[in-house]
Amino acid sequence: MSGRLPLTREDVRQWLAYLREMGVSEMGSPPTRRQRVPQQPEALFGAPPAPGAASTDSGFDVHDPRAGLAEARGLEAVRTVLGNCGRCKLYEGRTNIVFGTGNPRARLMFVGEGPGADEDAQGIPFVGRAGQKLTEMIEKGIGVPRSEVYIANVVKCRPPQNRDPQPDEIAACSPFLWAQIAAVAPEVLVTLGAPATRTLLGTSTGITRLRGQWHEFRGVPVMPTFHPAYLLRAYTPANRRMVYEDLLAVRARLGLQP
Repeated sequence: MSGRLPLTREDVRQWLAYLREMGVSEMGSPPTRRQRVPQQPEALFGAPPAPGAASTDSGFDVHDPRAGLAEARGLEAVRTVLGNCGRCKLYEGRTNIVFGTGNPRARLMFVGEGPGADEDAQGIPFVGRAGQKLTEMIEKGIGVPRSEVYIANVVKCRPPQNRDPQPDEIAACSPFLWAQIAAVAPEVLVTLGAPATRTLLGTSTGITRLRGQWHEFRGVPVMPTFHPAYLLRAYTPANRRMVYEDLLAVRARLGLQP
């Protein structure tokens, strides 16, 4: 596989425009053109913190979400760097950090926006009603056990009243999602809903226009689809058909038999 391809001026222009639109000055590393996710996390997350920097429980700079990730190897190391996180205001109302679950070497990874009440209580993503629907999507739509995929969210703490994550919260937490993706190195990513899709693709385009088409995050194919919570609210034949078509495309991309 080839190494990192250089960013073009258009890549940089689009990413900066997106950041300005979201109202933040930093939002982790922008998507880059790659053949696959890099195996050296320092290529994504920069250098470790300087000696004497302010630290969290895990010993890393509390003000820089990327600090320490350069040395992280594997999901357990990323979780250690995350520590008892207080990098954004969401920590104030959480019960548990909801890091991720599933096969650490999964071929397929799902990314949602953030935990809800059931997830906050248990510390596991997608365990409530939406989680049951996601399990159905995985096992019936794609034909693999849920335990064989990896599932994570953009933010690891529950937003109040299950609102969408805000730009500063995404900026603080997205480097840990990037590190999870690098550690798992999936062959395919599925983004669930608009916030997750916009975060990975660096776009403000709506999910209805993005779903059903292949996109890319650092060389990994991305299929956006509707969030299972949306399906529970709008369980129409048309929505079910669209999600099923998205899942069929994922199954075909992975070379799985019907």
